[in-house]
Amino acid sequence: MRIEYVLPLKWRDSGGDAELTAYLESLPEWADLTVVDGSPDPVFAQHHLLWRQRGQHLRPDGPSTSNGKVQGVLTGLRHSRHELVIIADDDVRYTPESLASVAGLLVQADLVRPQNFFDPLPWHARWDTARSLLNRAFASDYPGTMAVRRSVLLQTQGYRGDVLFENLELIRTVQAAGGRQIRADGVYVRRLPPTLRHFVGPRVRQAYDSQTQPARLAVELLLLPLMVVLVRRPAACAALAAAAVVMAEAGRRRAGGEQVFSMWAAWWAPLWLLERAVTSWIALAWRCAGGMPYGGRRLRTAASSPAALRRQYGHLNRGELYDEQGSDRDRGLPRRAAAGARRL
Repeated sequence: MRIEYVLPLKWRDSGGDAELTAYLESLPEWADLTVVDGSPDPVFAQHHLLWRQRGQHLRPDGPSTSNGKVQGVLTGLRHSRHELVIIADDDVRYTPESLASVAGLLVQADLVRPQNFFDPLPWHARWDTARSLLNRAFASDYPGTMAVRRSVLLQTQGYRGDVLFENLELIRTVQAAGGRQIRADGVYVRRLPPTLRHFVGPRVRQAYDSQTQPARLAVELLLLPLMVVLVRRPAACAALAAAAVVMAEAGRRRAGGEQVFSMWAAWWAPLWLLERAVTSWIALAWRCAGGMPYGGRRLRTAASSPAALRRQYGHLNRGELYDEQGSDRDRGLPRRAAAGARRL
């Protein structure tokens, strides 16, 4: 079994080249690499010298998108040589074992969501880990890597590129087309922590993502009024903080999470809830003002609703996706999906 490892990136400088190059060289030989690089010309040229022997190193092509990552992913899918595709951010660090686990699950599904964890753990990574633990307590986290069958997104002609929460848009598009998702909460993939600057930058943007999840948004918007009411009741505040810790700890223990998540990570949950109580209202203000600033533009939509995507893709017949026909490059794709590859 061979897979395609698609890495979309856009770097301002080549400061992290050595570490990333060592990681890419550690990928198993059954993982063919495609790097879609939107970096400035001097950085792109340096990357090309480093990575051209390991795999494909390409510029983003095809239609541009407001969310540049989507263009990178779709370029990678167009140029992929295999049906099974791993999409990973530039801070994701698979081991051969975790890569094999995710690829093995993708044989049974159309999309696989593993679980990221930060290593090493500076204080701000612990803070952000609390968000992941609370997500796990109620459902699943949204990782910086996913695995997807190429044929599904060829048949849908990709996914929408003018939304902020592109991972959720990808998941919902696959599901709307009848694809099966596996939430692999027990498959752990390491992620490098962001710098403090990159941690601070997206706090409001992450809160904006909740606007495509109405129930979650309602809860997050209620947090600030609730905290204002309880501010003069220390016992009630302590109870709320304790409840947050208990929920985060439940998420930590799910699916063997205590193997990778620090035992102290759950204690950061009250701070994360305080952050979200404030940033959810700031995000709502940005929406009322026309959208969230991102990449020099404003994106109003966090992600398409499941109902809208079902209307668009619900007619697709998933049974067609695995008919063996076409060239070696498109083996396993129906003629309609292979034609979609040319339109992505």
